[in-house]
Amino acid sequence: VSRVDRSARAAGPKVSQVVVVLGEGRQRVLVANSLGELAEDERTRVRIVAQVVARKGKEAQTGTESPGILGGYELFRSHTPEEIGRKAAEQALIMLEARQAPTGPMPVVIANATGGVLFHEACGHGLEADAVYKGASVFAGRLGERVASPLVFAYDDATLPQRWGSFRFDDEGVPANRTPLIEEGVLVGYINDRKRAMRDGAAATGNGRRQSYRYLPIPRMTNTFIAAGTARPEDIIADTALGLYAKKLGGGEVNPVTGDFIFSVTEGYMIRRGRLAEPVRGATLIGNGPKVLRDIDAVADDLDFDTGMCGKDGQLVPVTTGQPTLRVRELVVGGTTEVI
Repeated sequence: VSRVDRSARAAGPKVSQVVVVLGEGRQRVLVANSLGELAEDERTRVRIVAQVVARKGKEAQTGTESPGILGGYELFRSHTPEEIGRKAAEQALIMLEARQAPTGPMPVVIANATGGVLFHEACGHGLEADAVYKGASVFAGRLGERVASPLVFAYDDATLPQRWGSFRFDDEGVPANRTPLIEEGVLVGYINDRKRAMRDGAAATGNGRRQSYRYLPIPRMTNTFIAAGTARPEDIIADTALGLYAKKLGGGEVNPVTGDFIFSVTEGYMIRRGRLAEPVRGATLIGNGPKVLRDIDAVADDLDFDTGMCGKDGQLVPVTTGQPTLRVRELVVGGTTEVI
């Protein structure tokens, strides 16, 4: 924690506040059910969150880094404390000098890793079987239909080694699984717990999760991501004459019934003549989840992941979001200036 703090403050005198939270936990799970099944799992997780505030006069901007794993302190072999502090501080300092974002429809290139939160929120929750059963999902009754660009392959996979949302068995004793959701743009599956799977005569996908024994299990995502494509990220940017590069996404709001969403961009840059240009702040992405999936026209080969805690029905569970760099042909950017 001290090393993260020192690294962030070393970025410059404009760094005014550093908050570092290190969390570690172990959850022991025993599931015995009326089907005669017995399953045990032990889940050790470590995560560190660094939040850095930079100030210039009355202006303040925040940068965040939050790596985590299903595992122990080997986390810091791949994410050193110095790197975590530096990245969070750099984001805050860059956004402090950024100009106001433009407004209007334009191509948007969404960076890998944290960009996956858009698919998680705008589409993933709509693929959970309880929302589908209630008719509260834009994807209800659409199995076998094309819902995305042919470039899109999406999965939920709790078997990924050491990922923050992974486990050996879900909270109903079903073995962890890799669940295809979208393949070549076609909707091929939903995220099921055992209850919904038995009702529909389908196989449980290993997504029955609960915060603890005090709660009922419900269908939840684990490690949900859009799979890697074949393009290079630099080629996608080079092929974009004018647009927005969303390097990091923040919070947002989603209507799962319609798929409409609004997301904040916490770190963004203009793309001009195929190159990254000036940083911009205050941008929001406004659109519709299924439409965004259909409008993806380039997918890179640089799949990466980010960690988070997902809330649903009063329960928090660890999840991983992921995607490669990809481009949406046109997305409405909410800003305060005209594109220049």
